[in-house]
Amino acid sequence: MKEKVLILGAGPPEGVGGALARRFACEDMHIIISGRSLEKIEQSAKQINESGGSAEAKATDVTSQNDIAALFDSVAADEAPVAAVIYNAGGNFPTPFRDLSAEQFEAFWRVGCFGAFLAAKRALPILERQGKGSLLFTGASASLRGKPMFGQFGSAKAALRNLVQALAREYGPKGVHVAHIIIDGVVNGERAQTHFGEYLEKLGRDGALHPDAIADAYWMIHTQQRSAWTHELDLRPFSENW
Repeated sequence: MKEKVLILGAGPPEGVGGALARRFACEDMHIIISGRSLEKIEQSAKQINESGGSAEAKATDVTSQNDIAALFDSVAADEAPVAAVIYNAGGNFPTPFRDLSAEQFEAFWRVGCFGAFLAAKRALPILERQGKGSLLFTGASASLRGKPMFGQFGSAKAALRNLVQALAREYGPKGVHVAHIIIDGVVNGERAQTHFGEYLEKLGRDGALHPDAIADAYWMIHTQQRSAWTHELDLRPFSENW
């Protein structure tokens, strides 16, 4: 049976989630793509299946305990091993603190951190029983520092980073590779192309992160020999001011 990879917080083929699905599918793995928009994740699954890979799409709200439980129940329905679980959920937009509501602040935390907690609660028992596998989380430059108008995003991402550190220290000795990948810069994906096309042009060639290049880094971490594991890796364009 094919090893399985579960990607939470995916989207259309042009985004990071879609690129991750393609990259792992190239290694003869069955990909379970989950996200809030069934239409978008079905596009990613269709692309993989039409190119000879194996993928399915499952609509999931990562902040819903019931949705997460149903998703992992479906993952565990057969005996095929789980190679990796990747938590890629999150969104970002600037909001002045004076305009930030309690509901907005909580919503960022629920997607950025609470959903990761729910996913980890279901993924880690599976990976621990196997004694191997990867649990990877997508971070951001906001995981490391807070900036004006991004307090809601930064607080959620910083909380995620600390959660992942705790999990890595607890489950690494059990054979589970837990890692946090910081994406520092604009991703040249569907969202940026739709809303910030002129800004992408201003950045120039390779001035924004390419989703496929990001996915290559995740695959590299997944395939590391356990005597030299990476816990945290940051990715940024060569021209990024950091």
